[in-house]
Amino acid sequence: MSSASQLAKRFREVLLDGLWIANTNFKDQLSNVTWEQAVSKIEPLNTIAMLTYHIDYYIAGVVNVLEGGALEIKDKFSFDLPPIESREQWESLRNKLWADSEKFASLVELLPDDGLDEIFVDEKYGTYQRNIDGMIEHAYYHLGQITLIKKLLTRQ
Repeated sequence: MSSASQLAKRFREVLLDGLWIANTNFKDQLSNVTWEQAVSKIEPLNTIAMLTYHIDYYIAGVVNVLEGGALEIKDKFSFDLPPIESREQWESLRNKLWADSEKFASLVELLPDDGLDEIFVDEKYGTYQRNIDGMIEHAYYHLGQITLIKKLLTRQ
């Protein structure tokens, strides 16, 4: 299996279907979260909806680069979640995350292994490899937060 395919597999594990590292994944954790739970605030934590948006914001931004576009995302906008006021809006956000995640993984699989060592957009960002690894690590970090917030919400 190529290095790019292995990276895509690791990415899918944390977002869509894996159990190896955390015995869960985003899709599993978010599947039974109601929209009311998703927007419930436990001070000073972010909401589940906010973290879902935040992860998808970065995935969609890097997808744009992998499709040949510019890196247009900015950290300061990564938590600018539009209001979630219905089950349909929550489902739409989750479905966008699943679709963007699969697109991201599929595009990573297409990368040539020697392309993983190339500069990602600008030298200050490092290589493609570093950025894809960072996306996986970032996702696990926020998956842990979502798991803990769910536990706090269900004990109340």
